[in-house]
Amino acid sequence: MNFRHLIKSYRWNFLLMLFFILVDAGLLVLFPLFIGFAIDDAFIGEYGGSFLLGTLGMLTLIIGAGRRFYDSRFYAKIYEQLGVEVGTRTQETTSTKSAHLGFLTEVVEFFENSMPEIINNAIAMIGTLVIIASMYFELFFGCLFILLVVAVVYGLSEKKTVRFNASYNGELEKQVVVLSENNPIHLRWHIQKLMKWNVKLSDLETINFSVVWIFMMAFLVLSIIASVGNGMITYGSIFALVLYLFQFIENITVMPLYYQQWLRLKEIIGRLKSV
Repeated sequence: MNFRHLIKSYRWNFLLMLFFILVDAGLLVLFPLFIGFAIDDAFIGEYGGSFLLGTLGMLTLIIGAGRRFYDSRFYAKIYEQLGVEVGTRTQETTSTKSAHLGFLTEVVEFFENSMPEIINNAIAMIGTLVIIASMYFELFFGCLFILLVVAVVYGLSEKKTVRFNASYNGELEKQVVVLSENNPIHLRWHIQKLMKWNVKLSDLETINFSVVWIFMMAFLVLSIIASVGNGMITYGSIFALVLYLFQFIENITVMPLYYQQWLRLKEIIGRLKSV
């Protein structure tokens, strides 16, 4: 299975989707700023900021909905093409084919659902950092420190994540064979092995997230105290800064999850390409 050839064959479709993803992400970055404008205008009895906020919301809806209508149809076509290829391989057992079709579903769903979110989060993170730097430059360095903490924590666990996923996927390829035996003992062993690797992955993620979360909450609390003490006088500016800080933390929280998902899919793609 040649994924590079597939992307090359549909490069214009992928580029069109990428364009709309980038536009959608750029619009989302503007929301906290426009909310701040609306609040400041409302305090002086004007509603221009509210009108701009509503316009931004409608534009985001139109672009986002249009992209999703197109995405679902395009990736359905991709899955159909790859699914027939995987399901007709003569050198694989039925059990392996069944597992690989499930793996293929994960790959397609990742590109359809997760990839746009990854790009949205990456752009939102960059845009948020730029705006935070323009509003309170000292907090920008705090954001960079949190990024470093996240990179170190999840980087140290990369090899374990790949190994646990490889063991889980290897066991999953045997599932149809085990089910065809109709042996309760063998089925129990099979399920126990699957759950063993699933629990290990879950425990690893819980530990990583807990460590990162402690740093992020400390940063958020200290940032709010610092922004008020820095002399920000309008409610809109303080509210916008807090929203951007919270948005930054939200982006930091989900990006490692996508990273771990990508590590799993990288192992899956290796399996699909190797046969």
